[in-house]
Amino acid sequence: HLFSLFNILLSEFKNIFLFLCICQSCSQSFPCAGRAVRNAFLSHGPYPAKDKIHLARIIRRSYVGVELVQWLCEQCVYVRCRTTAVRVWQVLLELGVLLSVDQRVVFSDSNSYYQFSFEECDSASCEFRSNEGDWPEAVRLLLQLAPYVQFRSGGGANSPRSKLINLHFVKCIKHIFTALSLCPQEAVGRVCLKERGRDVLVLQRVTSSVTSPSDRYVVVSGTPLKILEHLLSDLRLDDQRGAPESRESEMLLDDFLLTYLVFMSTNDLCQALPRCRGQEEGKDALFRKRKVLQLVSHWSRLYKDFLKEEEHVRSFMKNLYRCVLEDLYEFPTLEKDLKEFQKILRRRHKHTYQQLSLKENSLPLRSPQTETRDVICCVHVSADSYLSVHTHPSLEAHELLRIVGLKMDRAEEDMVLAVVSHSGERRVLQPSDCVYSESLTPQGKLVACRRDLTEILPPLTDSAELSRRPVRLLGINTWDVAAALTHLDWSLFKSIHEQELVYYTLSRAPGTGHTAALSVLLQRCNEVQQWVMSEVLMCVSLNKRVQLLKKFIKIAAHCKAQRNLNSAFAIIMGLNTAAVSRLNQTWEKCPGKFKKLFSELELITDPSLNHKAYREAFKRMKPPKIPFMPLLLKDITFIHEGNKTFHDNLVNFEKLHMIADTVRMIRHCQSDQPGESSFDSAEVRASVHWLHIIDNQQTLFELSHKLEPRA
Repeated sequence: HLFSLFNILLSEFKNIFLFLCICQSCSQSFPCAGRAVRNAFLSHGPYPAKDKIHLARIIRRSYVGVELVQWLCEQCVYVRCRTTAVRVWQVLLELGVLLSVDQRVVFSDSNSYYQFSFEECDSASCEFRSNEGDWPEAVRLLLQLAPYVQFRSGGGANSPRSKLINLHFVKCIKHIFTALSLCPQEAVGRVCLKERGRDVLVLQRVTSSVTSPSDRYVVVSGTPLKILEHLLSDLRLDDQRGAPESRESEMLLDDFLLTYLVFMSTNDLCQALPRCRGQEEGKDALFRKRKVLQLVSHWSRLYKDFLKEEEHVRSFMKNLYRCVLEDLYEFPTLEKDLKEFQKILRRRHKHTYQQLSLKENSLPLRSPQTETRDVICCVHVSADSYLSVHTHPSLEAHELLRIVGLKMDRAEEDMVLAVVSHSGERRVLQPSDCVYSESLTPQGKLVACRRDLTEILPPLTDSAELSRRPVRLLGINTWDVAAALTHLDWSLFKSIHEQELVYYTLSRAPGTGHTAALSVLLQRCNEVQQWVMSEVLMCVSLNKRVQLLKKFIKIAAHCKAQRNLNSAFAIIMGLNTAAVSRLNQTWEKCPGKFKKLFSELELITDPSLNHKAYREAFKRMKPPKIPFMPLLLKDITFIHEGNKTFHDNLVNFEKLHMIADTVRMIRHCQSDQPGESSFDSAEVRASVHWLHIIDNQQTLFELSHKLEPRA
């Protein structure tokens, strides 16, 4: 018996030896491959996380073994059967990337629950982190370990002798996996800069993408100041620009400037830049000063007017301008760079430049021009609905009453505007009062009412009122409506700064206007969806309701053709809401060709495979185009929350690069201008600028059930 046990152990240690040979010959880390598979499932997997009660406690965000196996079989070309998929998940269980809720050591293709660990790789050169699409190659790598763990799920694993052998083997495997997770990956190509015994900058050697065989070093992680200094040293001056190496350096600088808000404030950057001007002498000092000016110019062009209200930015610009003027005596060649800097100040920081240039002559300063921007003003017209008015911020009460009168068929002189507080108290506004600021105050909501301060409309569940309501949209050309929607959406979208997406994701500086344009576009997307629902459910006539369905399906198709996926998504989602989709009689009367068209449009809203259909369709479109903004924000949020900002107190620059790549989508979409709008009708413009919206879900469902009661 002992001799037999010895032979079995010897056979298993041969497997361990072969396993070690594989590990030594493999340049990548198995734990990193496991984490890549985990991240792919979390981002692309169609199965939602579940909560499970286990041992009188709730286990959050768990997944079923059957679903894990099914997803791997469907999505990975290297996995052709469920047995192979089970072996891959067993490897992840051994690596500690996958955790069994029931504390099992054998992965089971059953309804057993599993969780993922969220430990991230600390290695600077992990190739699986930099390219999310490489996860199938990670599976291929993990399959090399499958022969050495497959016995764990074998039929003879329950005997006492097998348990003893497994115990020794598992201990060996655990030690090996632990050693692998600590091994540096491709450490030969990595350079660490240390100060006082601690890493302050980590660089990775990469082969340049140009024809030149020379290698270069890119930032992996570091302290903010050291990253900034490296990017400056790598930056090419204007007379050296144009080469591919220069474009790569500028792209890395662009990554930094787009995303520095993730790990530092603008004030921190303003304090760091003067230190980067350096203490060098002679030609090196000149180069460093010119590079700082070039960086600041790039920053100003990138942010446009986004930071013009920042006090520390104005102070920094003033100090830098004075420093350059002083340096001009020692370095006359700075004159050209100074002129370029003055152009930037005049264009982006006009008020600051006026202070600097006119101070000597004591000339009066011109007041900065008020920026015109689009806003959405909401005025309630009944207890359960409001009118959304796309307008300018200086809209006065009498103008808004005129719009309400035209839209709701009410006499302007019979109405007043009032602010209703949370306690129910009403304060009447004067005709010349600015209504936009009043409507945003926390005091209450803006209401259009009769002069006796009662609502101008009864509750919308009153069928008699709805039967008298005209359906104006039926008389308007669908292409013109889509063109008007696209024109309005573009006017909002083109105002969005790339940095707004970063601010929105980080939820920094709420209420300071840093995400004003983005918030308006998101509000508009939500209101278009609600408008579609409201128009259909406020239409009492079945035949007219069918006509409305056809109208909205065609408008969605036209929006897609006009490369406005923001409104196309909103309309499709509005028609897919429960209150509208349950109207079986209405949908049955809709012609087959419209149902087919709607099914084709629904494909772009399919969330499977991480919205693959939408992403491929949008990628094929040329700019100018308007993306579905909520999905773009979701992508940035996933990158931000799924990757550590700091590794060992060093900024994770690879995360910044991923965020910057996603944010640059805005720049790509705005890189061209749309042609002239084909519509020129006040009726068409009013149909999309003034939306009557039901904002009460209970009212929507009541209307739906009144139109078509349950059988």
